[in-house]
Amino acid sequence: MTNPPINFQKERELGDIITDTFKFLRENYKQLSKIIFKVCGPVFLILIFALGYYSYLGLDSFSNPILTSGELFDTDTFIFSFFILAFSVLAFYILLYTSVLHFIRSYVENNGEVSESQIYSGIKSDFGGMLGLLILTTIITGVGLVLCILPGIYLWVPMSIAPAILVFSRQSVLDSIGHTFTLIKDNWWTTFLCLLVMVILIYIIGLIFQLPVIFYYFFKALTASEEISMVDPTSLVDWFSIVINVISTLAQYILTTVLIVATAFIYYNLDERLNHTGSYKTISNLGSSDSE
Repeated sequence: MTNPPINFQKERELGDIITDTFKFLRENYKQLSKIIFKVCGPVFLILIFALGYYSYLGLDSFSNPILTSGELFDTDTFIFSFFILAFSVLAFYILLYTSVLHFIRSYVENNGEVSESQIYSGIKSDFGGMLGLLILTTIITGVGLVLCILPGIYLWVPMSIAPAILVFSRQSVLDSIGHTFTLIKDNWWTTFLCLLVMVILIYIIGLIFQLPVIFYYFFKALTASEEISMVDPTSLVDWFSIVINVISTLAQYILTTVLIVATAFIYYNLDERLNHTGSYKTISNLGSSDSE
C-alpha cells in the first residue's frame, strides 16, 4: 500500500519537523538518491579526487603534516590543491541544495509525485542564484562569527533557510535573504532549536563514519609506539588513513541532505504561520471540488 504524500504546507512543532524529515527521507530515499547521483555524481567524483589529493599533501584536518620527504611543500601546489577542493565543494553544495529543494518543490506541487524534467529545469534556472546565495550567506554568517560569536549564531538561523526561500518562493538572492528575517521574526528560538537538534543528530550519525578513523589511529599508535616518533606525528599517516579520512569527510557532505530537507520543513512551517499559504490552498481546493 502506497503511503499518502506528506503535507509540507502546514504548521509543525519541533518534534514533528524532525520526525517528518526522516519520514520523508525514508519514503523517498530511492528516488531522491537517483536524482542526487545524476546531478551531483560528476562533481562528487571530482570532489573525491580533490579531497584525496588534498589529504595526500597532508593538509586535511586530521593529520595536517607539513613535511614530506624532509622538504616543505611547494606553495603553488598548496594553492592549487586548496582551490580545486574549495571549488569542488562549492559546486557540490550548489547542486545538492538545488536538486534536493527542487525535488521537494516538485513533490509538493504534484501532490507526492516527482517530475524529473521539472527538477532538472529548476536546477538549471537556479544554479547561478544558488551560487550567489550560498556565497553571500556564508560571508554574512562568517562576518558575524568574526565580529562576535553571538551575532554569527543569530545570523546563521535565517541564513540557513534562505536557499529554501530562493527555490520555493521564487525570489531573488537579495530578496530571499531579506525575507528570512521576516519569517523568523517571532520564531527565532524555535527555528534555532530545530536547526541545533538536526545538526546534533547529523553529527552523531556522522560519528559512525568517524569511528574507523579514530580506531585506526589509536591501534596504529598503540601497536607501533616504538616506531612512531612523537616529534613526527606524520608517521601515523599512510594511504589507508587517507582513504578512510576521505570517506569520512565525504559522508559528512552527503549527510547535509538531511539538514536541507529539515530546512524545507522549517520554511513551510514558518510560511504557514505567517501567510497561511497551505490553509488557503486547502480552502481553494475544497471550493474547486464543490463547484465540480
